[in-house]
Formats: sequence, structure tokens, C-alpha cells
Amino acid sequence: MDIKIRQEKPADYEAVFKLIKKAFKKVEMSDHKEQFLVQLLRNSTSFVPELSLIAEYENEIIGHILLTKITIKNDQTEFNSLALAPVTVLPKYQKKGIGGMLIEQAHKKAIELGFKSVILLGHADYYPRFGYKKASRFGVQLPFDVPDEYCMAIELTTGGLHEVNGIVEYPKEFNG
Repeated sequence: MDIKIRQEKPADYEAVFKLIKKAFKKVEMSDHKEQFLVQLLRNSTSFVPELSLIAEYENEIIGHILLTKITIKNDQTEFNSLALAPVTVLPKYQKKGIGGMLIEQAHKKAIELGFKSVILLGHADYYPRFGYKKASRFGVQLPFDVPDEYCMAIELTTGGLHEVNGIVEYPKEFNG
């Protein structure tokens, strides 16, 4: 498969909305509103256009990933990071490495832009293959109760989470 990964453009928004809706339609651990979250995040100050990527195959958008700015705060200071939410691949193209391609390209672009880490809430058996570890290992917590194995983080650069600890503060758009 000849997959092209590129930055999302405004002309792609409708197709990406439909892609996300279709991909999450039968996902049990979903509120089925991910497409609306992406719309809200695009219009927020947390949006980084270069970190909204799509995967194309034969001129069809078959995948999407979005990384947005977050902060990790403790009593003394705050640290900049990114949230990965969501990564989406059309069901008929899943399990072909496309999600991984999107994650790797998003990481690469985030490093180019000077970001040092990414935090996510996701499948404990999927993300570790890309280097994600339990966020608690870094002293990072989510602002809500979730099993530890689903809250993950990755250092994009060596020591990217060194001396970073605290609670993730998501953009208000995550509250829907």
C-alpha cells in the first residue's frame, strides 16, 4: 500500500469528520463524539495545525491523528506537553500499520516543533509498541480517575519528562 501522510488542510475537515465518526461507531470504549472534539480543538488555542495529520490512500482519507497542546501542573510550576487524541483509521484499513505511521510522523513533527513529550489515554496493549509507558512512572497524572495502565506518556527527546510531574490540564474543549 502506498500511504501518503500529510498535514490536514481545511478542505479535509468534512472528510475527517466522517472518517472519525465511522471509525469510532462500533468502539465500545467511546462516547462516539470524537469527531466533535476534533472540531472544537481545531478552533482552540491548543491547536497546532502541523500536528493534525492525515493518511491518504488512492486519494481517499483513511486515517487521522491530532496532537494538541496541554500543560502538566504542580504546586511550583507547569510544563508544556502534547495530548494525542484521537488517532483514527477507517476500520477496513486497520491492522495494516497506518495508525503506527501516523503516530511516528506526528512524533517526528512534534520534535521538529520543539515538543518534548506526549500524554495519552488509550489502549494499554497498543501504544507501548511506540514507546509509551505508564505516565505514573514519570509522576504524571490525569485529572480524573482512570486505571493506571491506560494513562501513558512518551518522552520525544531524551529526558523529555525529567523532573516533570503533576496533573495534566487539558484544554476546556476536552470537556465537550
